[in-house]
Amino acid sequence: MKRLALLTALLLLTAPTAGATTVNRPTEYVVSTTPGDTLEGIAVTPDGTMYVTSVGSGAVYRGSTRTPHLTRFLAPGSDGRTSATGIHVDRWGRVLIAGASTSKLFLYDAHGRLLAVRRAADGSFLNDFTIAGDTVYVTDSAHNQIWRAPLTRAGLGELEPWITRDQIQPTPYFLNGIVTNGKVLLIGEQGQDVTYRVDLRTKQVRVVNVPNGILSGDGYLLEGHRLYALYNAGGGKYVTRFALLNDDLTTATLIADSGPGAAGATPTTIARDRGRLLWVNSQLDLAPGTPPYTVSVVPGLR
Repeated sequence: MKRLALLTALLLLTAPTAGATTVNRPTEYVVSTTPGDTLEGIAVTPDGTMYVTSVGSGAVYRGSTRTPHLTRFLAPGSDGRTSATGIHVDRWGRVLIAGASTSKLFLYDAHGRLLAVRRAADGSFLNDFTIAGDTVYVTDSAHNQIWRAPLTRAGLGELEPWITRDQIQPTPYFLNGIVTNGKVLLIGEQGQDVTYRVDLRTKQVRVVNVPNGILSGDGYLLEGHRLYALYNAGGGKYVTRFALLNDDLTTATLIADSGPGAAGATPTTIARDRGRLLWVNSQLDLAPGTPPYTVSVVPGLR
């Protein structure tokens, strides 16, 4: 049965996704040509609208996955947003942005109008976030804790600490990527090289069992029982790991790694665009890097 499950997973990995080849799309996107605009986060909506953040300046860019160039959606430094990391579009079409070292979470409408700013504790580094029901959960890579805030049609509520560092074992040193299936959170910890599983009802924290390797990372993408994790494999080599999870998301089996990014690209986050994956070439290992700053297709995985 285990061999059959593995074979099925490999077939799914190589099988084309419906609609994946109906539109010719670029394999690389120029996000910015501004020096110092080091990139970090990405979100792609079902209609192919792409948003990319700059941790270097706080700028946010927007474009279509059908065209090779993005344009500026939000100016650097606007609304006090001097850095930006995680980004998502909620079910009402609003754009939610983690302000990284500004310790703030920002909510905008689709036209770029600021709707709300919510502040965490001073010194927080709000990195990535995920939305479960009417709540947003945010990783703080400085204090290594999880914040949460209500997110409803009415707007964004206040941030509050939800799980602190001393409630997590082994003790985290750099919480980063976070995803949810609506019942549990999966959180990447890059200091210990583990993935935490957090029950949203009980707040119980445990390490996901990975019997055949290491699963941790920066950007995470969860699709049913399929988990993609952008992993720093060492020596400047970054890959996206594809793993299959069991029913309760307590165990992950590694299936495949993508090809590595270009030298010095330092991919940070990933997003789905129909039958392919996109990752952000941040150049953080060589920060501030050299323009152009780009997004490209993840090699070898779909």
